[in-house]
Amino acid sequence: MDYINRAYYLNQLESWRDKDLIKVVTGMRRCGKSTILEMFRNTLLKSGVLREQLITINFEDPDTPDFTHWKQVWDYIKPLLRSNDKTYVFLDEIQRVPEFEKLVDGLHSRKKIDVYITGSNAYLLSGELATYLSGRYVEIKMQPLSFKEYYDAVGGENNYARKYVDYLRYSSFPYALSLNKDLNLVGDYLDGIYNTVLVKDILKRKKLSDASLVERVAKYLFDNIGNITSLRKIANSLSSSGGKTSVNTVDGYVQALCDAFLFRKAERYDIRGRDLLSSGCKYYAADIGLRYRLSGNRSGDTGHVLENVIYLELLRRSNNVFVGQNDGLEIDFVTRDGDDIKYYQVAETIREESTRKREFSSLLSIRDHYPKILITLDEDLPSVLDGVRHVNAYDFLLSE
Repeated sequence: MDYINRAYYLNQLESWRDKDLIKVVTGMRRCGKSTILEMFRNTLLKSGVLREQLITINFEDPDTPDFTHWKQVWDYIKPLLRSNDKTYVFLDEIQRVPEFEKLVDGLHSRKKIDVYITGSNAYLLSGELATYLSGRYVEIKMQPLSFKEYYDAVGGENNYARKYVDYLRYSSFPYALSLNKDLNLVGDYLDGIYNTVLVKDILKRKKLSDASLVERVAKYLFDNIGNITSLRKIANSLSSSGGKTSVNTVDGYVQALCDAFLFRKAERYDIRGRDLLSSGCKYYAADIGLRYRLSGNRSGDTGHVLENVIYLELLRRSNNVFVGQNDGLEIDFVTRDGDDIKYYQVAETIREESTRKREFSSLLSIRDHYPKILITLDEDLPSVLDGVRHVNAYDFLLSE
């Protein structure tokens, strides 16, 4: 079987191998969690680990026994453990097991067991599990393919612009690459992902009954990627289009969509005050192909689409990504990793004087000396403009 090179995540798993921490791989359905664990198991085998040292259970595999209690899983695993060698235990989509946190905690407490778990919902690291495992796990946050992963996987000519358009249109979910750019097949595949997320990860887990309202909230977020929004604004918009709804209801549904990793929330950060703002935020879609499928491809918002792609890339590179505000001016993104701070402005093009002035005024309003970076699709601009570094978007996305 040919695997897409996902070295970024594989390297993380390898770096945490045999460390006394539970490895928790989170991410949206079909983003590649099960495959990355399979690749890691192959790495273990190549390093000399015996196949008998590997225990793998995928709780969404129809052939897996229907475990109704965590103790049943332990009884299944216990006879397979090695007495003299380390055992590597992989538990895929473990959130389906009632009180799974007790199983994970028990496995981790045993010597010579290295535990890896995956889940498609942020619930995995909330509530009981966070309490049980406080300080004893490391989270590896997976996304669908980055543009670099997609670009390397498809190969062929070095046509950045063409491949970028394909990346957006035909989806960044790994399996979509095998559908040969057939929009009908890709559309059906994306419908399947969306409906599974809606039913299994949102309606069923959150015990919600109004599927149509969840879909209306999702469509609003898809339509407004890159726009500052609020729960009240969403509630008012939905109420005006038919069917009154409350801010509290919208809050629960938006949180459910984000918990399922269908959207990522970027909070606003006051640069001067060095603090998060309580009002307004932005939401970005996990996959633009899915957004096109559900909301259509509108030519007028390509700048917001680019902003969405850059945001997801920054999430891969930084622990903290915020939407910045400085004296009433918006800075698209602020990344903070300890004392390492960077400011990013994203624009499709700055060839028009009004656009250039707007984008530069936001960055130049910041009075500190941390790096200021402007990312555009323009390919023939100087690398430094008025003290601001300019980077072509394709070059940025394809860099390490």
